Amino acid sequence: MINTITKPVSAAAAGTWRLGDLTVNRIGFGAMRLPQTGRALVPDAVPRDRDQAIAVLRRAVELGVNHVDTAAFYFSPLRSANELINAALAPYPDDLVIATKVGPARDASGRWASWATTAQELRGQVEENLRQLGRDHLDLVNLRVNGPGPLAERFAALAELRQAGLIRHLGLSSVGPDQLAEARAIAPVVCVQNPYGIGAPARQDRMLDLCGEQGIAFVPFFAIAGQGREAGPQGTEAEQIDGIARAHQATPAQVRLAWSLQRGPHVLAIPGTGDPGHLEDNIAAGALRLTEADLAVLDDLHRSTAS
Repeated sequence: MINTITKPVSAAAAGTWRLGDLTVNRIGFGAMRLPQTGRALVPDAVPRDRDQAIAVLRRAVELGVNHVDTAAFYFSPLRSANELINAALAPYPDDLVIATKVGPARDASGRWASWATTAQELRGQVEENLRQLGRDHLDLVNLRVNGPGPLAERFAALAELRQAGLIRHLGLSSVGPDQLAEARAIAPVVCVQNPYGIGAPARQDRMLDLCGEQGIAFVPFFAIAGQGREAGPQGTEAEQIDGIARAHQATPAQVRLAWSLQRGPHVLAIPGTGDPGHLEDNIAAGALRLTEADLAVLDDLHRSTAS
């Protein structure tokens, strides 16, 4: 039976997962697109209207979003995702989990700078997130890794900050199986945040499965944008996705999100937007239940277009 979705839908419709001792709805919100319109993480980005950004954040929480993903390097001229979150949502609801990430860095002009690699640099980034968000601790910090290779020294530095009470839970971003095992030998890992969606490389399927086996949340980013990454979706959509979207009276983006969520109960979605209508669409995707036939078609497309 084909189901259709109507707005508004609560984020609770997607079900829940536990990040350590914190329970979140499986549809969350990613803040990367919030500080600007158009492409994110570029020096000349056009700042988004502040009132619109704040309204989107407040509406997300009204609709049940209790997992917000951000970073201190999410900013444009005049706008910082962390400071928008602080302005919109503080004092924070008791059930709101704010996840951030450390490692990458941008200078004041918005250009990429050297990544944090030392304990002192990582602590500085943690403290910057604390200041911008107005918190005395961070719920979840993901160490984003720049390529393969050991991460023990960097993860151990964050584990020390966790022991000191500045961080509640730790996660990883852009990692492989060996790096996950290396980190887990140092401290608990509650999530892995990797690029993933229809057409993602087979190695990311293996990471998704490995996280499920170990009870770790798998948090895809670029689940809608795919190869468009920071610029967003590119070009026309695959006919298979368009057809399934029409059958469910849904959008292609909702189909992509629903497919990701149905890859396992440990998958958490963090679609981002600065548009109120797109926000409601994204959250409503948590209520879209694809059929076995739909999944078979999309799985075939996934395998055939793997990058």
